[in-house]
Amino acid sequence: MALAAIFVFLLVAALHVLDSMLDLAWKRGSLSDAQLKLRVEISEINKEASLLSTPSTFAQCAKLKRLSVAKEKELSKLQQLDIKGKQSLHDKYGKVLLGTKVLTYGLLILWFWSAPVTTVPKHLLQPCGWNSPMAIFDFSRQQIIIPKTCPHFSALVDHR
Repeated sequence: MALAAIFVFLLVAALHVLDSMLDLAWKRGSLSDAQLKLRVEISEINKEASLLSTPSTFAQCAKLKRLSVAKEKELSKLQQLDIKGKQSLHDKYGKVLLGTKVLTYGLLILWFWSAPVTTVPKHLLQPCGWNSPMAIFDFSRQQIIIPKTCPHFSALVDHR
């Protein structure tokens, strides 16, 4: 039974780690080569445009700024496409993982359905004797009755 407990713990931990990794991969994301290239180009164009901020080079600076804005729009389109692709993959893998979790937990419940969670020795449950319970609830009088045969509690209760 101890090996089964270790197996269950490792299985549930593995499912939890897979779920966490899937969420982390979706949140963090990855940059493609095209996105990195566009980011480098945008930063170089912005540096050139900041050097050309004199009145005589205003037209060239404005042209570079427009080019930078166009590249930023292209980058945002690439990012939107990447987000949509990641969302569909996350949904697909998330549904597969959820189904795996439900199936696994269901099988574990069926496997351990008849196994006791814990056992308590009988002498702890009935310290007052073999046949007498510690206390009885009388529904007609709505009170608790402690039998006289219980030596531990009979001194505490006045039996009238």
